[in-house]
Amino acid sequence: MLISRSAKRLLRFVVKGESPETVLKWLQSKPTLDELGTEFPELRESVQGEVGGIVSNGTAAQLPDFLRRMAQKERQLEHKLRGGRGDKKTATALVQQAVRTRMAHLIVKRHLVSVATGIETGKVRFNRLNGYIAQKLLFADGLVRKPASLFWFNLLWPLLPQKKLLMPLVQPEGIYCFYSRQLIDRLVELIASRPCLEIAAGDGTLTRFLADRGISITASDDYSWQHEVHYSEIVVKKDAGTALREYAPEVVLCSWPPAGNRFEQQVFRTKSVQLYIVIGSRHRFAAGNWAEYRLQTTFSLTEDQTLSRLVLPPELDAAVYVFRREVLQ
Repeated sequence: MLISRSAKRLLRFVVKGESPETVLKWLQSKPTLDELGTEFPELRESVQGEVGGIVSNGTAAQLPDFLRRMAQKERQLEHKLRGGRGDKKTATALVQQAVRTRMAHLIVKRHLVSVATGIETGKVRFNRLNGYIAQKLLFADGLVRKPASLFWFNLLWPLLPQKKLLMPLVQPEGIYCFYSRQLIDRLVELIASRPCLEIAAGDGTLTRFLADRGISITASDDYSWQHEVHYSEIVVKKDAGTALREYAPEVVLCSWPPAGNRFEQQVFRTKSVQLYIVIGSRHRFAAGNWAEYRLQTTFSLTEDQTLSRLVLPPELDAAVYVFRREVLQ
């Protein structure tokens, strides 16, 4: 039986008892799509075909779910291998899936950038003026976000001709929205003195802003998105279920939970939780576990439109959903 070049490259990492860590470590260095394609051309062609099939069928809304399934397959293989139930075949499959997952994210991002900007090839960049203003409005230093002044944002943002480039440029760095000072003010009022937990916290930006205002809050994340998120030292490495059990928070926050995720169901099953605030999208395919939201009988659900308008930029069509416990445990 003929073995493809990509399969041979994968196998060389697991023969003679070697582990797949070499490839996995390389993936953590964030190789480009072209670099991945050079090493594994058949895998790139396969993933490109899967993404193209979704888009050509007019079902681009399914892309987040496609990425979630790719990451889930990778985690299942990793758990199997770590649990001692795998062999060289499992190790090879893990490496292959890790490569496919990384490729899928890069291909989808390239497609989204193309749709948003009309630019299909080459790098997308702000010009000097647009970049300078966006930096001053939204960032403290580099890609470190700051609570944005709504006054200055509303004054200057409409004047930027390249504003549609912002999110395609920053999403590959794990940034899905920006928080205004007024949003932080309102969240501080809602949380008050109650213990708070942020789940799927990413780089911990929202927790940092709230902690600076005196809120007792812990940021947690399972670190499963290391391919794009720069995790801060303030973010404890715990999956949502573990963090909810250990911290027993009264208030839980989640900013842009992945579409169709499974961890949000743990929030509604945690007896200590009285308030759950989700910062996400008005488009239900883009974020959140709406199947679980619709099942809730112990929590009421409302969109706080005032809060929604305080998430930036407005082109995101962001929405802030507030779940309040109605049935006493």
